[in-house]
Amino acid sequence: MLKTVAARRLLSALSSCHGATALVPASLRLLSTDSTPLPNHSPVPSEDQPQQKKETPTGGSPAADNGGASHRDTNRSKTSNDTGKYEEEQARVLRAALPHVVRLGWDESAMVAGAKDVGVSPAIVGSFPRKEAALVEFFMDECLQKLIDKIEPGDELKDFILSDRLAKLIRIRLEMQAPYISKWPQALSIQALPANLATSFKQRAELVDEIWHAAEDSGSDLDWYVKRTVLGGIYSTTEVYMLTDHSPEFEETWTFLDHRIKDALDLRKTVQEAAYLAEAVGVGMGNTVQGFMKRFLRD
Repeated sequence: MLKTVAARRLLSALSSCHGATALVPASLRLLSTDSTPLPNHSPVPSEDQPQQKKETPTGGSPAADNGGASHRDTNRSKTSNDTGKYEEEQARVLRAALPHVVRLGWDESAMVAGAKDVGVSPAIVGSFPRKEAALVEFFMDECLQKLIDKIEPGDELKDFILSDRLAKLIRIRLEMQAPYISKWPQALSIQALPANLATSFKQRAELVDEIWHAAEDSGSDLDWYVKRTVLGGIYSTTEVYMLTDHSPEFEETWTFLDHRIKDALDLRKTVQEAAYLAEAVGVGMGNTVQGFMKRFLRD
């Protein structure tokens, strides 16, 4: 008890002298058990003593930021590469499926057989949203590219007249469908489905435009659209005629094609001549014809 009282008095004296209890030995503070513990103040740093800087949680170092950006770029590059490899695998499957179309048709079974041929899991077929349409559209794109590759290096078309150039180009393209002629009605029905019409029209428009371009026609006036519409009709009718042609090497189809192109060009010539004649007559008769037409339209 005396030790406790003495300790309290000693603590009180030290506190009044120094104004702080931080210098009191811990052994003396422990002796005062029945008194309220004195607060343990941390020493106040002097002006000469450097203060430690605290790191704020926000805002990393430039090196860390650069490291994070580099990591994100790496991830994006990896994702892009993976997507490219997957699309390449899909193209391999579709290309390998084409030889099976003759036996299996434009069907999922041909795609499964193609996947097995290239050593890819048949489960990849499920990744195509429009399976049969994807196969037909891939074939159309492949044929267009083959046509472009065939006509770009050579100059054999330059010596042909326009009708012969057009007939030659359409024949080259339709001959690519000859091995699949027994299954081509199925392909046409797939292209005619509402979900596939937009892509089908786009592919045929690109084909017709490429044919006119190869025939050295690069006009951009209203006649540009008329000529492509007419040629698209000729291509489609010849394509359908080919389905019923049983002549050797489709000779009747090519004769039909020649006649349709000749008729179209003759009609174009006839229309132009009629337009020139009407213009000449109008100029010759002057205001009389114009006045008559105005009265006719007003009545």
